Amino acid sequence: MKIHLVLPLLGLFSCAHADFFTSIGHMIDLLNTEKDLVTSLKDYIKAEEQKLAQIKKWADKLDHLTDTATKDPEGYLGHPVNAFKLMKRLNTEWVKLENLILKDISDGFISNLTIQRQYFPNDEDQTGAAKALLRLQDTYNLDTDTISKGNLPGVKHKTSLTAEDCFDLGKTAYTDADYYHTELWMEQALSQLDAGEESSLDKVMVLDYLSYAVYQQGDLDKALTLTKRSLELDPEHQRGNGNLRHIMSKESNKSSSSPSEGAELRTRKGRPKDHLEKEKYEKLCRGEGVKMTSRRQKRLFCRYFDGKKDPLLILSPTKQEDEWDKPRIVRYHDIISDEEISKVKELAKPRLRRATISNPITGVLETAQYRITKSAWLSGYEDPVVARLNRRIEGVTGLDMSTAEELQVANYGMGGQYEPLTLHGNMSQMPLKNLEQATELLLGYFI
Repeated sequence: MKIHLVLPLLGLFSCAHADFFTSIGHMIDLLNTEKDLVTSLKDYIKAEEQKLAQIKKWADKLDHLTDTATKDPEGYLGHPVNAFKLMKRLNTEWVKLENLILKDISDGFISNLTIQRQYFPNDEDQTGAAKALLRLQDTYNLDTDTISKGNLPGVKHKTSLTAEDCFDLGKTAYTDADYYHTELWMEQALSQLDAGEESSLDKVMVLDYLSYAVYQQGDLDKALTLTKRSLELDPEHQRGNGNLRHIMSKESNKSSSSPSEGAELRTRKGRPKDHLEKEKYEKLCRGEGVKMTSRRQKRLFCRYFDGKKDPLLILSPTKQEDEWDKPRIVRYHDIISDEEISKVKELAKPRLRRATISNPITGVLETAQYRITKSAWLSGYEDPVVARLNRRIEGVTGLDMSTAEELQVANYGMGGQYEPLTLHGNMSQMPLKNLEQATELLLGYFI
């Protein structure tokens, strides 16, 4: 039997780099790091402003003094005090000003930044976050403009994407030869540039990526139009001119080919083929899965459940709710307290590691793109809270926890997922008792 608790976790970094995009808990740490850096930066700005205020005060004083002195230099220097102060200023006070200007007060901020940089996300994290956005886009059928404007359902803090952000998402897809998403996001970047968004992004470069992505999907007419538009902006663009000749050659071949060959050339490839395998569970995520009939719904109930007279639950039964009939899925309410959740988070956070799979060929544990999560395992002997949870799970399920795995805590990251899988063993060699336990899966989601 596997026991999973899926928790958002808070805490300190446990390692220099930890695949941040695979765990919301560790991404929260990044927010705290950035807040600390902003505070340090503001302290540096304040110190620089104080330094500039001193320099400005000195400059204003000397500006007035020299303006007066140069109008009547002989009369000014005829006063012995003025002559003395001129010598003093040039000999000592200007040196002090020079030292003030040369004083580097950025050391504190730079030192803090250097220390924190070891905890910064890297290229893999940025790529992982980009792919998570693309995955969410597909799963929930979101268009690029909706995502770019931050109009996502259920979000509290709306944030928009710049044209450059959209371009970077398109480049991530392009690197994976995912021309379907490349086209979507390059078009979004181009649309925002055409709408007048201020950006240093080169429109010719966007058109270059976009035309290539469209070409790779078989739409020669659109690729030709985009290439011509690119050359209108930069007639000397070497790759654009080469692409133009190549596409026009393809177009001429298309016109002379047979109807079946021409149809093949015009076929759009669209979304990567692997989406067909994900279609069913993506529909479930959107609430478009198999619907429960009213007749079946009438057979679903809520009840107080004592685990078939388990001593732990007789006086304090759990709240059990039927969610589905075949296969039977039930929900347990209030089975763990807020204090217990906090303790599980505290114990699990330092141990969170990127989830791995066993390579079917080598048997070596390795990470996989389709498993975006971090996991930790907790034993009952480590803390009374874990032991208490194990005992409660035993009472609710009626299963022997001595043959169960340790309590697994999973913290999913941005667009966190684990592709559909089958949990199974060698049924012919598995005792009946273990076979029953292998079919029991308890998932706890605590937000």
